[in-house]
Amino acid sequence: MGAGVISKEAGGSRRRRRSRVRPMSEINVTPFVDVMLVLLIIFMVSAPLLTVGVPIELPETSAEALPTEQEEPLTITLTAEGQVLLMDNETESGNLIGQLRSIAAERESRKVFLRADGGIPYSRVAEVMGALNSGGFNQIGLVTDAGGPRLDGSDQ
Repeated sequence: MGAGVISKEAGGSRRRRRSRVRPMSEINVTPFVDVMLVLLIIFMVSAPLLTVGVPIELPETSAEALPTEQEEPLTITLTAEGQVLLMDNETESGNLIGQLRSIAAERESRKVFLRADGGIPYSRVAEVMGALNSGGFNQIGLVTDAGGPRLDGSDQ
C-alpha cells in the first residue's frame, strides 16, 4: 500500500479546460412571479376599500347572506336623515313609484334590496316597501349586518 505520486512532466497530466461561457437561452420568470404576487396582494387588500356607499347603520341580524345573481340588484337606501336613494341617486318620495315602474320595464329580475338605517321608524320602511310593490318589485330583500342577536337569546 503505497501513496500515489504525481509527477510533474512537461505536458502534465492535468490540463485546465477552458470553459466557454454560453449565453443562457431560458428566461428567468422568478422576478416576474414575485412582482405579480405582490400586485395580487395589493389589489386584494385595496379592493374592499374602493367600494363607495352611503353611511347608514344597518340593524344586525343572524340571517344568512342571499346568493348573488348575474344582474346587478336594484338597491333602495333609506338614510337616517329621511333621504331615499335609488341605487346611489337621491330621489323624492313622490317620484319613486314612477321611477320604479320605468326601471321594472327594463329589468328581468323583480328583486330589490332595501337598506334602511336602524334608527328610522318602521312605518317609513313599510311605506317604501309598499311603493316598491306598486312599482313592480315584489321580491324585497332587507339588508342587515351579520352578527346580531338571535331570537333564542344566544349570541351566535
